[in-house]
Amino acid sequence: MAGRPGPSLLSVNPGRSIFVALSRHALFEVVRGQDTLVRAGYGFADLEQRVAASPSTLYEIGSITKQFTAAAVMRFVEAGRIRLDDSIAAYVGDLPLRWRRVSVRQLLNHTSGIPSMTDIGQRWVRRWREDMPTDSLVALTAHDSMWFAPGTNWRYDNTGYLLLGILLDRVTGETFPHLAEGRLARPLGLVDTYYCDLNRVLPDRAPGYERDSTGWHRASYLSMTQPYSAGALCSTVDDLARWNVLLAGGNVVSPSSYRLMTTPEGAAQSHGYGFGLVADTLGGRRMIGHNGGINGFASANGFFPDDTLSVTVLTNTSSWDPDSLFRNVARAALGVPLVRPIRRNP
Repeated sequence: MAGRPGPSLLSVNPGRSIFVALSRHALFEVVRGQDTLVRAGYGFADLEQRVAASPSTLYEIGSITKQFTAAAVMRFVEAGRIRLDDSIAAYVGDLPLRWRRVSVRQLLNHTSGIPSMTDIGQRWVRRWREDMPTDSLVALTAHDSMWFAPGTNWRYDNTGYLLLGILLDRVTGETFPHLAEGRLARPLGLVDTYYCDLNRVLPDRAPGYERDSTGWHRASYLSMTQPYSAGALCSTVDDLARWNVLLAGGNVVSPSSYRLMTTPEGAAQSHGYGFGLVADTLGGRRMIGHNGGINGFASANGFFPDDTLSVTVLTNTSSWDPDSLFRNVARAALGVPLVRPIRRNP
């Protein structure tokens, strides 16, 4: 959220409170089991209209999208329609020859070595405003050298997750936007999770902002055709908290699939990366989560399985990293010491 900063006293654990100097952009939710401990928005969802942020405000979630994509792939693995160690070429034709050695598994855990469109600088940035079909997005790096031989190293890769969306398109005969909403979100009761097409009229959608030395500005325009299955969903804190619980509880994919999603292997181990999810610890507690960043938005979302605790922070500015707020709110809810105070944005 963008708006005037100010401190707030938040009770996030019975008998325990923390005094947080909130920045001017923070909306978060903390859920333990069936109990919502904190559900609050601060600042503005829309600076021009002075619309206050609320838990129903809709935010672009960027790369948190990847766990939705990975879960969709795992559903088709369970159904026998996708095999993790198949070449991506078994499902997607017209790929560069060197990409055809890459397996579905290597796309899921970022060990494919396929060069990412988000790492090529102005060749991509200057085309942000274009509505681009998936084959044009693939073409952005189709002639670039591989980063490394598939499976031998790890590097975060948005083109890899674009290819997983194309794989799902080919296997299902429908596009990722329809799949994400119709086969995942709505059947799970996620009524405010959408493919965030900027041409759609979506209720309570927040615009994204950036800040520099001259003040607040609308974020640079990025067509949502481009992040596609790597980062084009938008959601609310309520839906993401529900998603965390359902995913961990075996209601989205099977327990064995969830173990694969949350168990880093091979070259991904050193980065804690499973399939669309990062396995980590916070305050000595196991944490499964993922951050998201996209033009005008930044987010942090995590689930603590041993504590059945879900923490979600969504912001509509890419000029602030929400991770410090996420971590300290989570620490307070877990009853462990804060690492450092959360400071106001300048």
